[in-house]
Amino acid sequence: MTIQFFAKILAFVLYLGFMIFIGLRSASKNNSSADFFLGGRKVGPWVTALSAEASDSSAWLLMGLPGLCYLGGVQESIWTAIGLIIGTYLSWLFVAKPLRKCSIAFGDSITIPEFLSNRFNDKSHVLSIVSVIFIVLFFTIYTASGFVACAKLFQSVFGLPYHAGLSIGLVVILCYTITGGYTAVCKTDFAQGTLIFIAFIISTIVAVFAIGGTGNAVNIFQNFKEVTGTELQAFNGMGIVSALAWGLGYFGMPHIIIRFMGIRSNSEITKARRIGIVWMIISYIGAILIGTLGTVYLKNYGITLDSVTAETVFSATMQNMYPAFIAGIFLCAILAASMSTADSQLLAASSAVSQDIYKGFIKKDALERDVLNMSRFTVFFIALIALLLSLNPKSSIFSLVSFAWSGFGGTFGPLILLALYWKNTTVQGAIAGLLCGGIVDVAWHYIPASVHPIFGLYEIVPAFVCCLVVTVLVSLITKKDESITATFEKYMALED
Repeated sequence: MTIQFFAKILAFVLYLGFMIFIGLRSASKNNSSADFFLGGRKVGPWVTALSAEASDSSAWLLMGLPGLCYLGGVQESIWTAIGLIIGTYLSWLFVAKPLRKCSIAFGDSITIPEFLSNRFNDKSHVLSIVSVIFIVLFFTIYTASGFVACAKLFQSVFGLPYHAGLSIGLVVILCYTITGGYTAVCKTDFAQGTLIFIAFIISTIVAVFAIGGTGNAVNIFQNFKEVTGTELQAFNGMGIVSALAWGLGYFGMPHIIIRFMGIRSNSEITKARRIGIVWMIISYIGAILIGTLGTVYLKNYGITLDSVTAETVFSATMQNMYPAFIAGIFLCAILAASMSTADSQLLAASSAVSQDIYKGFIKKDALERDVLNMSRFTVFFIALIALLLSLNPKSSIFSLVSFAWSGFGGTFGPLILLALYWKNTTVQGAIAGLLCGGIVDVAWHYIPASVHPIFGLYEIVPAFVCCLVVTVLVSLITKKDESITATFEKYMALED
C-alpha cells in the first residue's frame, strides 16, 4: 500500500460519501410520489440541463467512446457525437416545452407511461403494461452498462476483482436512489455533470501539451495509423447513417425527457437547452481527443491496451497525467457518469412499475407510502437483475448502451412526437406502433450482417420507421376519441 494508493482511495471515499449525503438530505423532501418521481416540477434550468445531459451520456462517454477511438474507431465516434448533439438540440427544441405542457394538460402525468396512457385514454391498460415492459427491459440492460463501468474502473484503478467493483457500484447507487428519489438524482447528476465537464476541459488541454502541442495533435488525427500503429476501422455510408441515427434516441429516452416534465417553468427551457448543448459539445470533443491522443500518450509510458481493456483508456491516462489525489478526483468523473445514468434509469423504471402498474392497475387506492415503498423495492429488484447481466468481465459498455439506446429510441421516440403534434393518434395505433418498434429493434439487433448487408444498419432506424408508420396507419383506420381530441386542442392553445 503506497501513499499514492491511499490518496486515490481518499478521493473516491470523499466523492461517494458526498453523493450518499445528498441522497439522505433529499429524502425528507419526498412527501408524495410526485416529489419522488418528478421533484414536484420545481427543478431549475441549470440542474435540469446538467442532470439531463449527465444521465444521458453515461459511462460510455468516458469509457465506451474513448475506447472506440483508441481501437481506431475515430470516424464512428465523430459521426456518433454529431448525431447525438443534433438529436439533443432537436429534442430540447421540439419535445421539452410541448411535453411539459401536454403532461400537465393530460392528467398532470408524472411518468412517461402515465403520460401516454392519459394522452391516448388507455382504459384497457394495455399501452401502460407494454410501455412498462419495454422500459424495464431496456433500462435493465442500460443499468448493467453502468455497473460494468464501475467494475472496470475499480479494477483498473485499485486492482480490485471485477465483481468486487460491481458490488461497490451497486451499493452506492442504491443508497441515494432509494432514499432521495428524483431530487437526489438531479442534484447528484448536477454535481457529476460538473465534474465530467471540468475533467474533460483540463485533461484535454494537458494531453495536447503533453504530446507536443496542437501541431502534433492535428498530426495524430490526420495520420492516425502511421503515428499510432493502430488500424483505422472501416467506415462506409451505412456506418455514417447508423452513427447519425443515434440522435433519434433522444426523442424517446424516458430518463432524459422526464427532465423536461420536471423543470420549474416553460420559460426556463431555452436557457436549459443552451446550457445542455454547450456541455455536450465540449464533453464529446474531450472524449474523442482523450481516446485518440491517449493512444500516443500511454505509449510514451510503455502502456498498450487490448480490445478488452481499451475502455479504460481514460482512467489509464488520468493515472499517468496527474498526482494521485487529483487523478482520483478526475477518475470519479467515470464513476459520476456511471452513477448519473444508472440512478436515473432505476428511478424511471421503478416509477413505471409502481405508479403505472401497481397504483394504476393492481391497487388503485394505494396510499402514497405504499407507492413509494413499491418504487424502492423495484429499484432494488431491477438493480439485482442488471447486476446479473453485468457479471461477465468481458462485457462491452458501448454494446450494452447501443442496444438499450436503440430500444428506447425505436419504440417511444415516434410515440412521443405523435402524442405532442398529431391529435388523431389513437390508443390502438400507439399500442401497435410500440409493439412493432420493440419487436423490430430486438429482432434486427440479433440478425447478423452476414445474412444481408442491410442488417448492418443500426437497429434504431428500422425500429423508429416501423413504429412511426404502423402508429399512423392504425390510427387512420381506428375510431378517434373526441374527448381526447378536445383536450389536445386545449393543450395546443395553452401559452408557452
